Parts: sequence; C-alpha cells; structure tokens
Amino acid sequence: MKQTGRSQEKIVKQVRKLLEERGRKALEMARKEALGEEIECKEVREALKYFMTQYWHDRTSPTLLSLACEAVNGDLDIIATLAKPIILIGGAVDIHDDIIDQSQRKDQRPTVYGKFGQPIALLVGDALLLKGFSLLYETCRYISSDKMALIVSTLKNLFFELGDAEALELKFQMRRDVKPEEYLYVVEKKAADLEGLMRIGAIIGNGSKEEIEMLGRYGRMLGMLSILRDDFIDMNYFEEIAHRIAYECLPLPILYALEDPKAKPQICNILSKKKLTRKDARLLSEIVENADGFGQMKEKMKELIATGKTNLRNIKHCRKALISLVDFMLQEVN
Repeated sequence: MKQTGRSQEKIVKQVRKLLEERGRKALEMARKEALGEEIECKEVREALKYFMTQYWHDRTSPTLLSLACEAVNGDLDIIATLAKPIILIGGAVDIHDDIIDQSQRKDQRPTVYGKFGQPIALLVGDALLLKGFSLLYETCRYISSDKMALIVSTLKNLFFELGDAEALELKFQMRRDVKPEEYLYVVEKKAADLEGLMRIGAIIGNGSKEEIEMLGRYGRMLGMLSILRDDFIDMNYFEEIAHRIAYECLPLPILYALEDPKAKPQICNILSKKKLTRKDARLLSEIVENADGFGQMKEKMKELIATGKTNLRNIKHCRKALISLVDFMLQEVN
C-alpha cells in the first residue's frame, strides 16, 4: 500500500524522536569520554573535538541496543554504559573508511580526513579505537563474564565481517561491470554492524537464543536498507555521486540501469568523462530513472522490509518502534 505524504511525515517524526530519546544520553557520555583525554598535539585535539562535537552524531547504536534489550523485556540500565565504547569504535571505523575512500566531504560536511589530512585522521581514528576498547574492558565490571565473552565475540565477528566487506568492495572501484548481485552480497556483509548491535542488545536483555537470532536477522535487513537508502541519497547530491564515480563503487540504481542494453552506452559515456558536471549528473539520473534503476532498487528494499518485519513476528515488545525503523528507510526513496 502506498503511503501518503502525511503518513510518511509521521514515520520520519517518530524515528527522529526515537533516536533522540534513546540515543542522546549515550552519545553525550561518549563525547565526554573521548574529549576528556589529555592530548598535547593541537591538531589532533582539534580534529578529535571536531569529529565528536560537529560530525559524529551516532544515536543509532545506542537506540538499537536499547530497542533490542527492551524487545526481550530486559533491563535498560546498562545500555548507555555499553553504548559508549561502541559509539567510539564505530566512529574510528568511519574515519578509517573515509581515508580508504578518500572522502573529503560526506553529508555536505568536511570529513576529518578532508579537513585535517590523512595523518591526523589516522591518529584520531586510532585514538578512538583505543579509547573505545578501553571503555569496553571497563564495562566488564557491570556485566557477567559469560555475557561479556559473548558480547566481545559478537563484536569481533561483526568487525571482521565488516572489514572483509570493505576489502571486497575495494575491487569494485571504478568498475562498470559489477553485477547488482555482487554488490548486494557485499552490502549484506557490510550490514553486519547493525546485526551485531541487535544481537548484543538482546544478549544484555537475557533474550532466548531464538529471540537473539530473530533480532539479529532483523538488524541485518535494517543495515542493508540503510546502505541502499544512502545509495539513493548519493544519487541526488552532485558531490556524492561525483565521488562515488571517481573513487568508489557505483550506487545500486546505476548498476541496475547498466543491465539495460539501451541505457548502458549512454551511462558509460557519462562515466568515462574526466570531469563530471552537474548537467552530466542530472542526465545520468534521468537515464537511470528511464531504465528503471530506481524502481528495481525500491523493489529490493521492499523485499528487505518484508523480511525484516517477518523476523519480528514473535517479538512481543517494541515491535511498533522496530517496524517504524524499517519503514523509515524507504521514505527518502519514495
């Protein structure tokens, strides 16, 4: 059923409120921890402050941990404490990804790499990793050894899978022959982080094995939806699509459109230009639209949404909030 503009707006407001209410406290705590370290180097200190106060607004991690814990009727008291290290570790991974992708700007803002250069960005990323794992170790005093072992194992597995996905995606750079199925395989692996968050939240909440598995699968679908949503958004911003064409893998709508024999020569002609213009980007978007590239991506997202909701069928708590998150992922695409 097609959503009305009013219902779409309602979902967006619900999700924004959810992220603010469940994520703000943990994010503020993580910022305080990161900025509380004594750093003599002025450049590193400024870069860290910029990242933590102006750039990194990760309310998603604590929100998902909280929802997964409550979904299994768990105690939420420990969630903010556990979310702090995960927010910092996630920030470190994001900085390192920007270095790999040579992303000087993202979401219309300078990245740490773009604003302070590669050496400083590397050092800030390393500092956040060290601080994050140090805080994770301190969390052991609040969590049983069995649970902590399972949480650490889950974190290790998800970061290895995420890193593997990033390495596989490097092979797609500037290629015009990547099949949608190849890309979606890597997208599924990159979604390991959200699966991990849902699993960890359910573990903290004493969820059953079945509940942990269901929420984990839901997280995987949510992660894939988030990545595909970003693909669509990138198509609508000149700086983002120009960078994707020059340095990264092409967004999924273009990969679908390249399957069209009529559209492929037109697309390749634009992609082969040494410098992309805004006019080229608009024309590219039109060609992709006419080749049903956007339509095919929307259908894939709808499949993922249906799968994500199916995995919530036996979850008794927080179902409405969890469903609103997957519905939200389609809003920018409609």
